[in-house]
Amino acid sequence: MIFDVNLFLVIAMDKTIKRRRGGPRTFDRAQAVDTAMHLFWRHGYEGVSLNDLTEAIGVAPPSIYSAFGSKAGLYREALDHYFGLPGALKDLGEKETLAETVDTLFARAVDAVVDPAGERGCMISSGMLQTAAEHSDLAKELADRRNEMRLAIAGALQRWLPEDRAASVARYILAVLQGLSVQARDGSTREELKEVTKVASAGVQAMIG
Repeated sequence: MIFDVNLFLVIAMDKTIKRRRGGPRTFDRAQAVDTAMHLFWRHGYEGVSLNDLTEAIGVAPPSIYSAFGSKAGLYREALDHYFGLPGALKDLGEKETLAETVDTLFARAVDAVVDPAGERGCMISSGMLQTAAEHSDLAKELADRRNEMRLAIAGALQRWLPEDRAASVARYILAVLQGLSVQARDGSTREELKEVTKVASAGVQAMIG
């Protein structure tokens, strides 16, 4: 078989021209954020490289920078996406009693950290607890989001408790939620975590009894 160099060059140039005419590769932004969320959720911010993101999303680095500004920008959108998922804090104000509110919150928390459709643990509860100094701004944002969770819990409890008491109980509940996230990442089963929440619910009742 004779290899025609000229023919090869013509074909190669033709492909290059077609790629240029086609423009830059595009992607679904929402799908990209969802993919990034799962990576960050599973491996943490520092455990995910830009190369990991581009391979998973299927685009080149310039597309990431053009759409999100930076890896940190994509992480922030992934956090917003995660924060909008159904979770332990949704619609707590609809419950009839304090005990029902606490039990529902813990039950939803267990479901969230072991949901087969997601990743193990909570992206916010366990996110960036220890990180390099150059990522301190992102770590502070995670801490602020955890504080938002605490305030949301306290707000729900104020239907039955004075403000200062609700704040104290909410801090305890948030500590339990963070513990559930860590244990889920370590491999605890749904049944094991439910046992934890039974004890925690009794602890809350003792605090307010």
